[in-house]
Amino acid sequence: MQRRHFLAALAAAAAVPLAQAQNWPDQPIRWVVPYPPGGGTDVLARTVAEAMRPALGQSIVIENKPGASTNIGAQQVATARPDGYTIMSADNAVLAYNEHLFGKLPFSPEKDFTYVGGISRFPLALVVHPDFQAKTLQEFLAYARANPGKVNYASPGNGSPHHLAMEMFKARTRTFLTHIPYRGAAPAVADVMGGQVPCMFIDLAAGLPIIQSGKLRALAIGSAQRIASLPQLPTLAEAGVADTEVFAFQGILGPKNLPAPIVQRLNAELNKALASPAVVKRMQDFGMEALPGTPEQFRAMARAEAKRWGEVIRQAGIKLD
Repeated sequence: MQRRHFLAALAAAAAVPLAQAQNWPDQPIRWVVPYPPGGGTDVLARTVAEAMRPALGQSIVIENKPGASTNIGAQQVATARPDGYTIMSADNAVLAYNEHLFGKLPFSPEKDFTYVGGISRFPLALVVHPDFQAKTLQEFLAYARANPGKVNYASPGNGSPHHLAMEMFKARTRTFLTHIPYRGAAPAVADVMGGQVPCMFIDLAAGLPIIQSGKLRALAIGSAQRIASLPQLPTLAEAGVADTEVFAFQGILGPKNLPAPIVQRLNAELNKALASPAVVKRMQDFGMEALPGTPEQFRAMARAEAKRWGEVIRQAGIKLD
């Protein structure tokens, strides 16, 4: 008798999360963005959230939690209740870099999250000031090799995709360039435009209109194929630097043990949102490529990127703690 009561209690307890998942969502959803308001990640999250809102029937509240190279926001989500009411925008930092950049993280990107789906990716381009003497990538490499350590490059900060893209580029081309880290993308781009620093890798979300205006000259793009918005710009591979695909990417995570019905619903609505006119236009404006697909595909891509960039970070000896 006691055993039957015990098993019945277990069955009832298991049924509660299932019932909650079936009724989800019945309250607003919190979407954590681990960056300040107004940046590309924040704008894209708000655009996608607004496209998902009507079908979900609840508001999606963007909560900006910047700091510690995205670790503050990521930790909050990793320790949140797995009820579908807390999700986050996760990018290269959370998904691929920080486990290698920091000696110890308060979470594991592999074990402490539920992967919901990809949002977008956008390649980085190697750009120089318009007056810089190198007009092509091969001319740039020749100049850098003739002047080892004398060519500076800017980045938004240590451990940023822009910094690590250049470290991969340096390793592949056997060049020695000097890193000048800034506190954010805006001052780094401003100094390259002003000629204080001759070059950098720039993401197209920030750099596309600047390149198109002629205020910076792009030498090559870190994508597998040329992009429609800059059709004359060769890829790094076409310009002679193989195995150097460099891009930033974003997706949605939730806490681990998020119920499968909630993951499936979030993933379905995310994929629909990525095809909506407002999101398509925003991505075109940012030079982004949508990443629709399954949670499993997003997880596989993210873990592959973590392995790829881990090797770059170890070889360069980069640490943030």
